[in-house]
Amino acid sequence: MTARKSSGTAKSVAKTGQGGELHQSASAPESRLTTNHGVPVSDNQNSLKAGRRGPTLLEDFVLREKIQHFDHERIPERIVHARGSAAHGFFELTDTLAEFSRARILTEVGVKTEVFTRFSTVAGGAGSVDTPRDVRGFAVKFYTREGNWDLVGNNIPVFFIQDAIKFPDLIHAVKMEADRGYPQAASAHDTFWDFIGLMPEATHMIMWAMSDRGIPRSLRMIEGFGVNTFRLLNDKDEPTFVKFHWRPKLGTQSTCWDEAVKIAGADPDYHRRDLHEAIAAGDFPEWEFGVQLISQDEADALPFDILDATKLIPEEMVPIRIIGRMVLNRNPDNFFAETEQAAFLPTNMPPGIDVSEDPLLQGRLFSYQDTQLSRLGTVNFHQIPINRAKGCPFQNLQRDGQMQTQVFAGRANYEPNSLAEAGEVGGPREDPAGGFRSVALPMQETKVRLRADSFADHFSQARLFYRSQTAIEQAHLASAIVFELSKVTLEHVRDRVLANLGNVDADLAQRVADGLNVALPKPSTPAVKPRDMEVSQALRIVGKYPETLVGRAVGILVSDGADGVLVDAVRAAVEAEGAVVKIVAPKIGGVTLKNGKRLKADGQLAGTPSVIFDAVALVLSKDGCTSLLTEGAAIDFARDAFGHLKAIGFSAEAKPLLDKAGVEPDAGIVELDKDADTFIAVARTRQWDRERKVRMLA
Repeated sequence: MTARKSSGTAKSVAKTGQGGELHQSASAPESRLTTNHGVPVSDNQNSLKAGRRGPTLLEDFVLREKIQHFDHERIPERIVHARGSAAHGFFELTDTLAEFSRARILTEVGVKTEVFTRFSTVAGGAGSVDTPRDVRGFAVKFYTREGNWDLVGNNIPVFFIQDAIKFPDLIHAVKMEADRGYPQAASAHDTFWDFIGLMPEATHMIMWAMSDRGIPRSLRMIEGFGVNTFRLLNDKDEPTFVKFHWRPKLGTQSTCWDEAVKIAGADPDYHRRDLHEAIAAGDFPEWEFGVQLISQDEADALPFDILDATKLIPEEMVPIRIIGRMVLNRNPDNFFAETEQAAFLPTNMPPGIDVSEDPLLQGRLFSYQDTQLSRLGTVNFHQIPINRAKGCPFQNLQRDGQMQTQVFAGRANYEPNSLAEAGEVGGPREDPAGGFRSVALPMQETKVRLRADSFADHFSQARLFYRSQTAIEQAHLASAIVFELSKVTLEHVRDRVLANLGNVDADLAQRVADGLNVALPKPSTPAVKPRDMEVSQALRIVGKYPETLVGRAVGILVSDGADGVLVDAVRAAVEAEGAVVKIVAPKIGGVTLKNGKRLKADGQLAGTPSVIFDAVALVLSKDGCTSLLTEGAAIDFARDAFGHLKAIGFSAEAKPLLDKAGVEPDAGIVELDKDADTFIAVARTRQWDRERKVRMLA
């Protein structure tokens, strides 16, 4: 038998334990294993038994505590947004809104406030993949000096429904079908599109979800929106409507659909890994924070209702004012304790920020609090470190409850009380001047279950979004709907969706019908005839942001005998652009270059396909290329990069592999020279002109 090393400093001679191993009799207190209540554990290898082969004894509290804790390590996952990734960082205000709000987070320029930001998919469970076509949650918890502010939004500025009472129906429809338990993390099925066809108000959101926004390249490259309309209140309690926006400094980027599907197989954690690795490498993601501010009179003059969550305010009507920035600079230390237990509440708002009468938001004010009680199991979830107010003390007269961790002094647990007059602790008191106040609005209306007539236009903004896209994005959107409806087995559901699309754009409806090879039905009868709105270039992705390699990744496929000088030239040029380089080799041990040097691999070919890169280079020797001509993973590496419209740089010796993969010459296919400048120039963007050559689009 071999003595096991103690993690602490031995204080006495080792002795034989019950399991036959040698144990140190004592350890330093700071490294000593204990129960959850601090009792030192003498043996963590064996349960307490009645004899070596006898039954385990009920009195073994060490065993029971350990097993019981394990049994409850998993808490119920979120009903929606279960698949999430998060990071810590800071928010810095760069422009004051003191004229509009008394919230210090929006008035104190230069102050850095700690934040915790969680990104997520909506439809899939916690064990689903990162890259399905789906909405992405974008939730930010600001630990302000006036209490936590949770800005809980999405990467799409509008939503499917107008009233929160329809939210359970929406989620039931998009989740796995009730009788069969599939599909997981996918909207391409009967029940979802049945709901969409019967809810014309969802049409605008469908345009966004079926656009390239639904398959983002990275969580670092998505926009964020508060979705709902909020109010700001200044020192005079004067209200101003506000919409909140996050804009990524890296630009908004997406994948191709075929690429997103293959990434799901190659790396189900692609977005999570991308975010974690970028922060770990010091490439901190950053977003600009902007607001659209609008008075009541200006809101009344708009051709739509800003309380309708299926509508947005085009930037051409109300420009976005950039007032701050957010930088994410630290990964969580523990995924469960932080990312999983983080509880976001739209009701968390500091004084100076208030809600509107948006009926979707009104329901969210109840729903989020309620779901946290169910998920985290206690009214004291705000005491979990990730949820605890950090910028200021939190104190009230609420007491007890499951998992209460605070010890309150004194006997005053009610208010008002007069115990302070007797020299005892009286407890905190309300603050009429500095506390949270809601906007003062007259409320003399009849109780009804109706919606405002101003909510009835369901197609004008859907038409605006589609017609604002580039031709490339319109083709992607139409193709996405074709794919989704091709998975629908109920013919009447497809017909109803096509009829609604006729109110969005006749060409779009026809393209989808042709893609399905079905007759196009007449447009449905809208509640309000759609209007043509001025096209908004701000709603597109292609051409909106500058072409860049910053924050991207380039894969270099190498073989034994490859030219190390060329590999170094490509690596240097790519890194100078602000991108990450990954060396991919047939075997994880790397390759021996032409000069005899050993080059370490970051990934093995079969497990590191081109789908996870933004551009690729193939630097092969003649013999290395020949050996790869019979390797399917190598052929797919080149074929997929070509099919996903990526730039491909290649050494002359790699040309046979490109030929076998069906790679045709174009501006994005570049033979590498010693400085790799031409390759870098085309690697900054996708080769959109190639798309019609490699796939059929609606």
